Amino acid sequence: MRPVRVVSGAAVASLLAAGTIFLAGPAGAAGVNYVALGDSYSAGVGAGNYDSSSGNCSRSYDAYPELWAAANSPASSSFVACSGAKTGDVLNTQLSAVNSSTNLISLTIGGNDAGFSSTMETCVLDGTSACQSAVSTAESYATNTLPGQLSNLYQAIRSKAPSAEVVVLGYPNLYEVPGSCWFGISDTSRTAINGAADTLDGVIAKAAANAGFTFADVRNAFSGHEICSDDEWLHSTTLPIDESYHPTADGQSQGYLPVFSNSL
Repeated sequence: MRPVRVVSGAAVASLLAAGTIFLAGPAGAAGVNYVALGDSYSAGVGAGNYDSSSGNCSRSYDAYPELWAAANSPASSSFVACSGAKTGDVLNTQLSAVNSSTNLISLTIGGNDAGFSSTMETCVLDGTSACQSAVSTAESYATNTLPGQLSNLYQAIRSKAPSAEVVVLGYPNLYEVPGSCWFGISDTSRTAINGAADTLDGVIAKAAANAGFTFADVRNAFSGHEICSDDEWLHSTTLPIDESYHPTADGQSQGYLPVFSNSL
């Protein structure tokens, strides 16, 4: 397990200003053994302040799992979320961090299985018609194939940690439509992409409920902070390119962290 290390001053200041630093106190998280699983949205891609030892997983000290652990001082904390992870990656490379003493688990997963990255690339490069087609393909995968993959993963998590509270966090809508963006993809494409996020969240929420897990919906938290809003918590197309369409540090500290904390 990798201990929580330095959280940036800017992240702490942001948490204090927003009133979203959740101190559990001696009786709160003292007996909590926490494991953070999942993909880039849990790893904190886009938030900066990366742990160099995490390599291509790009785990950030300003990701919501690190911020929660730093604020609550659980008995143990293992942060193994990794950029690009699919359900199979969690099963094969992350689940070893979970054991029978694990009693709190968080994760975001499913976006990469449904082809989030390639869909966004198509939408940015190939126009509205191609975007709509790619979104339709992703939605079909999410509806028809992803439920079985999530069910297998969730069963494996429950088998490894029979008494754990498991919080499955969803994905935000990426765009405010209509918004303040004068350039980029069309509003038709933006609306289609948001619709795909809604479809994906619906599938994840149902699978989580079937497993007896908590689904934590971040869409309301990010409302008014999407791309093309006046206060964006998500990157649009940016460099480095892998940070595109991911939460900023504010998105982690003011979006994901409060939603996760309030679900406990």
